[in-house]
Amino acid sequence: MLQLSGVSHVYANGTRALDDVTLAIPTGMFGLLGPNGAGKSTLMRTVATLQTPTAGRISFGDIDIIAQPEALRETLGYLPQDFGVYPRVSAYDMLDHMCVLKGIAGAADRKATVETLLNQTNLWAVRGKAIAGFSGGMRQRFGIAQALIGNPRLIIVDEPTAGLDPEERNRFLNLLAEIGENVVVILSTHIVEDVADLCPRMAVLAAGRIQLEGAPLDLIERARGSVWAKTIARDELEATKAAHEVISTRLFAGRTIIHILSDSDPGAGFTPVEGGLEDVYFATLARSRRTPALAA
Repeated sequence: MLQLSGVSHVYANGTRALDDVTLAIPTGMFGLLGPNGAGKSTLMRTVATLQTPTAGRISFGDIDIIAQPEALRETLGYLPQDFGVYPRVSAYDMLDHMCVLKGIAGAADRKATVETLLNQTNLWAVRGKAIAGFSGGMRQRFGIAQALIGNPRLIIVDEPTAGLDPEERNRFLNLLAEIGENVVVILSTHIVEDVADLCPRMAVLAAGRIQLEGAPLDLIERARGSVWAKTIARDELEATKAAHEVISTRLFAGRTIIHILSDSDPGAGFTPVEGGLEDVYFATLARSRRTPALAA
């Protein structure tokens, strides 16, 4: 289990990116959901030992991550939001090189590892192709392949499906689901569907703080009765925003469907929404804005 207790981080310019983050993350897929600028990447870099928090404790099993970063790196797989590789090197040769960096010295062991990973990520057919020629989805699957070197017990993936087409997104999410059965996998994203599809546990991070945590189905049930919907003309939107706490809008057939947050029946033709994780997410963000926001 990964445990974070009171983790805060303040950058040199005074920006407080994390504020007293406390989480317990068990084996399996865990979704960290939040808007851009929420502090997700800062938190992921901190857990991955790329930066030391200003305050707090982080442990993974019996490893004190802050005091023993090298011990954590031996069992960590990390796919950052942007990762660089030598673009003219083939996928096979690049993975072989990364195996050496991970301490797999024997040629036979490296060969077995590389071939297993290329097959697992469905890249065997393009193993000799330069990574520069890969599609976005292929690059992300290569990123997961390098993150799996050494059979890590903790895997962090940061915004992995941003920019992928639907087919590549499904392929990538299926791969993550297979990986996440026996290890801790943290999926950091602003895409609600990714968390809804994959994660039995999740948290919402906004303005550097954990705003909500739990099982998606439980959180959806708890939000029941607080989200209301109405279809309005587009020119009514500003007046509606002035009268109600609007959490989301979308266009449909030339009219606007709005969802608002209200603990009681707002009247005026609004109907209760059965809800989904997207409504839970938007409602959580709306509540977080009621208090002064931190820079993130």
